[in-house]
Amino acid sequence: MKDEMANEWFSRAKHDFDVAKLLFKEKHYFDIALFHIHQAVEKYLKGYLIQMGWKLKKIHDLELLITEAINFNSKFKNYLDFGRKLSGFYYEERYPPGPLTTCSKKELKDMLDTAQKIINIIVKN
Repeated sequence: MKDEMANEWFSRAKHDFDVAKLLFKEKHYFDIALFHIHQAVEKYLKGYLIQMGWKLKKIHDLELLITEAINFNSKFKNYLDFGRKLSGFYYEERYPPGPLTTCSKKELKDMLDTAQKIINIIVKN
């Protein structure tokens, strides 16, 4: 049951990550790409944590989710700053008012690459 639930999270996460990569490739809506990167990492982490026996918490803070994941794999320590930064973008985009979130193509590429590293830890588990 845990694996089935985790796989559902992973499937949805893959969709979000694919959308983020598509937006990057098309050079459009980098703010929405960041949103989808956040969603993908959040869902991958939740799926991973559920596999480990974690009880689902309805939170969106990647730093907190990564902190939970560290309890099962110390490699996640390397991604606390990433989680903090990406969560900042997520909250800016999700909760107006305020300007649209902006980032450079290089910054978005770095976010995609780092997210992929986290995903790799999870899927190779």
